Amino acid sequence: MKVAIVGASGAVGQEFLRVLAEQNFPVSELLLFGSSRSAGRKYTFKGKEFEVRELKHNDDFKGVDIAFTSAGAGTSREFADTITKYGALMIDNSSAFRMDDDVPLVVPEVNGDDAFNTPRNIIANPNCTTIQMVVALKPINDLSKIRRVHVATYQAASGAGAAAMDELVKQYADLAQGQEPVVEKFAYQLAYNVIPHIDVFQDNGYTKEEMKMFNETRKIMHEPELSVSAMCVRVPVMRAHSEAVWVETDRPISPEEAREAFSKAEGVVVVDNPSEKQYPMPLFVAGKDPVYVGRIRKDIANDHGLSFWIVGDQIKKGAALNAVQIAQYIIAHKK
Repeated sequence: MKVAIVGASGAVGQEFLRVLAEQNFPVSELLLFGSSRSAGRKYTFKGKEFEVRELKHNDDFKGVDIAFTSAGAGTSREFADTITKYGALMIDNSSAFRMDDDVPLVVPEVNGDDAFNTPRNIIANPNCTTIQMVVALKPINDLSKIRRVHVATYQAASGAGAAAMDELVKQYADLAQGQEPVVEKFAYQLAYNVIPHIDVFQDNGYTKEEMKMFNETRKIMHEPELSVSAMCVRVPVMRAHSEAVWVETDRPISPEEAREAFSKAEGVVVVDNPSEKQYPMPLFVAGKDPVYVGRIRKDIANDHGLSFWIVGDQIKKGAALNAVQIAQYIIAHKK
């Protein structure tokens, strides 16, 4: 397939290159695109060197089968018609189209068939925190319909991009030398701190990140009445997001039943042996493909409640890998 990556120089763009290689995706021709600042940079894919082109309104996407885009919502909106006008399928990693009625929002393990309804030749990749949560919610919802979800996220610096990861490293180095740390990518110093603020605050007191989890979960799971309440927190971790999740189901589900369902679910790995101090952690999940689930237990504050802990690599499953898996699902299930 002729494949394009838009935003090739960014953290997710670089992860696209790695994931496509790891997954042995059938790439016959590869095109890399970026801003004027990125144009001319060269990256290696499967032993060959590719140069980044400047993204322009021209015919560069003629003949492209799939375009993976991760250059921000503004760029995605501006260039969507240019990218898709010759029939390329645009799998977009930004927030630009996620809630558009005529654009499917897809996590293959949950709603893969939605990827075949693409009137605009656009598929939206959900927000990273939503992706890993719905992968874990699906096996529980299959046992008994979920009524409501409460979630607290512990989001790594990687969620704010490569420059944010660099800033966290530099903050620790500056503080170790007795220097005042530079704060540019976050509202406050992240080193030795947690920040209960990701994205902009809305009129209802929630942040945009928290409302993404509310809206996107409903759309992906085809549950317009599902209640989802999130508290999203940035933590001084380099890579991989963690989430503490509480769900309420129509009927009570035992931890044993839940554990069995998780163990059989696609894209889920159970690490749940607290007596041996075995549970998912970002330290060991970074760079891995699945969503890891542990601390599975009854919610002692709710007879119909269940609580569990999930960790997933935000740049992999939370971004590039999910997008590539959407393309793989389409290839495998094309009707």
